[in-house]
Amino acid sequence: MQLYNQYCNGMLTVALRFVNDTMEAEDVVQEAFIKAFSKLEQYKAEVSFGAWLKRIVINTCIDVVKSKKQRIVELEAYHLNVIEDNNDKDWTVDEGISMDDVKIAIEALPEKYKFVVLLYLMEGYDHKEISEILNITEIASRTQLSRGKQKLKDALKLKRNGTRS
Repeated sequence: MQLYNQYCNGMLTVALRFVNDTMEAEDVVQEAFIKAFSKLEQYKAEVSFGAWLKRIVINTCIDVVKSKKQRIVELEAYHLNVIEDNNDKDWTVDEGISMDDVKIAIEALPEKYKFVVLLYLMEGYDHKEISEILNITEIASRTQLSRGKQKLKDALKLKRNGTRS
């Protein structure tokens, strides 16, 4: 019970980033705790318990989204160009753009971009970890992040210019 109380609110915050419905997020967290406790013998302390549990929560969120037919669509091989974005760390936005504006813009991204952006920007995963979580290549992760970042910047630019409410 102590572990549950310690991590419940943090894991709910993580789940809400992916499912955007409080009741569904609560269900995801409950399911993730059940999975974690039933697989406790698999926890090897290579990472903190919180990091291990967070990954279970994220995977459970993705499973929920997939089960609702909101599939993450991998980019077709012929559309996939390697985009070397050495600017991954440049996530600055113009003054006057609120955190709520950023959250709304992320939520509006196509799912194939949204999940990569959330995992990279909000959860701090690298491309190797994202590729494992989403079952895509590291190149696809980089490409989707780059394209998602551009779509996000475009959406926020439109917001700043007043052409979008």
